[in-house]
Amino acid sequence: MTVTGGTAAALARLRADGDVPVDISRLPAREAAERELSDPRYHENDPNLLQRGLDRFWEWLDDLFGTASGATPGGVLGLIVIVLAVAALAAALWWRLGTPHRSPGTTGDSLFTDGPRTARDHRTAAARHASAGRWNEAVQERMRAIVRSLEERTLLEPRPGRTADEAATEAGRSLPSHADALRLAARTFDDVTYGGRTADEPAYRRVEELDTALERTRPTLDTASTGTPA
Repeated sequence: MTVTGGTAAALARLRADGDVPVDISRLPAREAAERELSDPRYHENDPNLLQRGLDRFWEWLDDLFGTASGATPGGVLGLIVIVLAVAALAAALWWRLGTPHRSPGTTGDSLFTDGPRTARDHRTAAARHASAGRWNEAVQERMRAIVRSLEERTLLEPRPGRTADEAATEAGRSLPSHADALRLAARTFDDVTYGGRTADEPAYRRVEELDTALERTRPTLDTASTGTPA
C-alpha cells in the first residue's frame, strides 16, 4: 500500500519500536489517515467558501464555452464573432424600437395626465421647459396644447383617455393639409413618453411650428370632428 503526506505521518505513528512497520488492515489505516488529515494544520491554506464557489463557477463557464466552441465553426473565434453579432443586433433593435410601447387605449397612454388645463396653460408650460432645455417635457406639453386647442375650437370632441395617435387621426380628417405633421407629432410624443427616447430642440420646434400653423388654418368642414363622414 502506497501512502503520502498526512497518511504517511499517520502510519508512522503506528510503527512499533525498532522502526518495524505495523501490519494493519486497509480500514483501520484509512481511519487513522482521516484522523490525521482532519488536523487543522493541513487546512490553513484551503480556499474559503466564496473562493471555492467562484472556482466552481469559472470551471462551469470554461466547460460551457469549451462545449459551445467545439460545436461552432471556427472554434473559440467563431463563438466570439457570433456573440458580438447577437449583441450588436440587440443594441440596434433597442435603438430603433426603444422600450416596447404599451397597448393603445389604456389609461396609461392617455394624452392628458393631470386636471383640465387650457391650451394657453400647456403652451406656457412648454415654453418654460424649452427655455430650460427640457425637450422631452416641452414636446409633451406642446402636443397637449395642440389637442386642447383643437378641442377648444370644437374641431375635436373632448374625450377622456384619448391618446396622441387617436387625436392626430381624428384631427387629420378636418385638417387634411396637416394630417402627416399631426401623425409625426403624435409619434414624437409617444417616443419620448413611452418609448424611452430623448427629444431635442429640432423635434420640439417642429411640434411648436405645427401648433402655430394649426392656429392659422381653417378646417375642412365636410367631416365631423369625430371623424364620421358627413
